[in-house]
Order: sequence, then C-alpha cells, then structure tokens
Amino acid sequence: MQHIAVIGGGLAGCECAWQLARHNTRVTLFEMRPERTTPAHETDLLAELVCSNSFRSSEELTAIGLLKEEMASLDSLIMQAARATAIPAGKALAVDRTEFARFVTNVLEEHENITLIREEITSLEDPRLMDVDKIVLAAGPLASEALSDDLKKRIGDGKNGAGLYFYDAIAPIVDAASVDMDKAFWGSRYLPEDTDYLNCPLTEQEYKTFVQALVDGEKVIPREFEKEIHFEGCMPVEVMAERGEMTLAFGPLKPVGLVDPKTGEQPYAVLQLRAENKDKTAFNMVGFQTKLTYPEQKRIFRMIPGLEGAEFLRLGSIHRNTYVNAPEVLNPDLSLKSVPKVHLAGQITGVEGYLESAACGMWLGLHLGAGVGHAPETTALGALMAHLRRPVKKFQPSNANFGLMPALNRRAPKKMRKELYAARTREDWAAWRGDQNL
Repeated sequence: MQHIAVIGGGLAGCECAWQLARHNTRVTLFEMRPERTTPAHETDLLAELVCSNSFRSSEELTAIGLLKEEMASLDSLIMQAARATAIPAGKALAVDRTEFARFVTNVLEEHENITLIREEITSLEDPRLMDVDKIVLAAGPLASEALSDDLKKRIGDGKNGAGLYFYDAIAPIVDAASVDMDKAFWGSRYLPEDTDYLNCPLTEQEYKTFVQALVDGEKVIPREFEKEIHFEGCMPVEVMAERGEMTLAFGPLKPVGLVDPKTGEQPYAVLQLRAENKDKTAFNMVGFQTKLTYPEQKRIFRMIPGLEGAEFLRLGSIHRNTYVNAPEVLNPDLSLKSVPKVHLAGQITGVEGYLESAACGMWLGLHLGAGVGHAPETTALGALMAHLRRPVKKFQPSNANFGLMPALNRRAPKKMRKELYAARTREDWAAWRGDQNL
C-alpha cells in the first residue's frame, strides 16, 4: 500500500485524502489548526468555509452545475457533505457551514486509511515527510508564511515563479434578529413566494449615498511589500463602487426580478441576504466581500435600509491568497517540475472557488490513488484542469466556466448554446468514466 502525505485540511486536502483512502492508499493528513490558526479561520474543524457558505448555482445548464454533477458521480466527499447539510438558497447550493465542516471532519477521522495529525508543516523536507511515497501540498491560499517561503525556494520567484497572488475578501454575516423586517422582504429573483433570501431595498438617493460612503470609507491598508491584485470573481464591494456609481446596481445590488411587496414595485437597488444555517438565524451579505476597516463596516453597512440596527456575527476581512504560475511550474499531474515527488492541489494551483478547489483535489486523489487520467476538456473538470496546463502571458485564477471549454463546432442561436455545451459535456463525461472504469 502506498503512503501519501497530504498537507492542509481544507476542501482540496480533504477531498484528495478521501479519494486516496477509498482507493486503498494510506494517508497522513496534516492540519496545523488548532496548533496554529489563520486570520480567516474560526474553528479547528476540517473543511471550514471561511468565506461564503454557498457552492453557487446548481442549475444544470451552468458550468458549476455540471461540475457538481461530475463530482457527485465520482463519490466526492465534499458533494456528499454539501447535500447532507444543504439549506434553502433558491437555485444555489448553500450549506450550514458548521454542520458541513463537522460532516467532513467526522468522515475523515473515522476512515481506517487516514491518520490525522494536528501539527504544522513548515518545510517540504520535514522529517515527517521523508518516508512517504508522495506529498500533496493543499495548504490553500492561506498557507503559512514559512511553508509558502519554502515552496518559493523550490520554484523560484518573479516571471516564471510563484510570485503571484491576489487579495480575497470575506463578506460579513448578520444576526437575523437584528434585521428590520418592516423594511426587508423575502424572495428570490423572479420567485416572490420564495423565502430563501431576505432583501433590503434601497431608493435611488439611498443607493447613491451608500455608494459614496463606500468610496470614501477607510480601508485596510496592505503591507508595503504587497501589491493589491484582486480576483475579478471576488471583488471587494468598495472596489466595485470605485469603478462607477452604477457598478453595484448592475452587480450585487441589482434589483432585477425582485418586487417589494410593500410597494408592488421593483426597488432601485437591493441588498440580498442569504441564510447561513437551516434555522435562518444568520445571514451572509451576498456579494459584499470587503476590505473596509471594522468600524467603517458597521457604520456604512448600517446605512442600508433594514440594517440600521444590524448586529454582525462576523465582520468582513481581507487576506492575501497565494497561487503559483501553474503552467510554468507544474507538470500535467500537478507535480512540481523542480520536485516531482510534491504535488499541489486546490486554490494554490490557480483554480478559484470552493467546488473548483475540491474538484482539483478530487482529480489528484483519483490520479495518485487509482491512476485516473485527465478528463476531456469538453467536461467541467477537464476544462478546469486544462486551465492549469495552458500557457498564457498572464496566468490568473479561474472558476469553472464554459469559456474554458473548446468552442462548439456548430453555429447555434445564443439561447441554445448552454444546452449544447451541457449536452456535449455530459456525453463526453459518460464516455470518459467508462474508459477510466469509474
């Protein structure tokens, strides 16, 4: 039985460890918490969700929806946990974050092929790693400084090295009891009878005043040696506000499909609050990742109608996310070109998002544990992994999306393109699973 060490108990590390263990591989999983924590984590549970509690859309004609299907078909632990702890969120898959992390932790702690060690690894030459066959570094974007520095020594820095990073911001969570229900209303876009989201409507003047406050608000200042580079898919709300007065009205505050039952009209702008747990006692401010200082968050976000007396169970924060230039430093099997014994998995490779990170760990676990090859680029998983192999002038993290897949061979009306992409994806996925005996 081969022995593989997995460093990091996040989504990618947990999924990788699970796939390895279920394919008769001995796994030692290292997680530094609670011995050492990070600015974003709050518990010692594995697979803790430090940002949103949403795994995004479950619609069948979206790339992320297809990725969910593909992962579920391969017995993904993360998908099992997500579906077992799901809470209402319209067309999205959202989870009770504590129950989700507890589910994953319990499964891995009880697996006979997995040994969980709660200690920090600061070097890939740590004596505890010397006798293993392979090492999977899935420490995530919040890898400790010591481990990040050790990785950089092995792959270099600068143009062709690991000197890439972006800032990721976390949205605040509001106590449901503190929301003024005389101003807020329930409903999902185009589904007024739905109670998955709580909506706070803004008038034109309230919106413009709020946007200006975001622009003028005091922000967290990055350290001198860090240059701010934000990932477009997780842009801080105040950065979006700086791009133009109407940016938020066409982004996270868009009112489309929402009607205020008190007025019978569509508001000028709407903040949506998404339930964090089954009991709906806590709500995430959708799309409100932020780098505002804590006092400014309380002051400015309480300007939103319905949140004047908001109690914040968690305030937003900002942290540096580190990732490597995958096409330059990784082999197709995600091993380091400089140290083939070491493989990377998750966000540190340049995939972006909860499911994408878990999918990356899933593929690597299947590859190392069962010899599974790459899926076709016409599938959601295959396209995502191909993104890490495709040389580009400026490599950046990416979510799962149809743009990563080869273009359709035939011309088709725009309204049919998603259906055609999805049909091709499912057909090629089924054929690939057959070829791989999965």
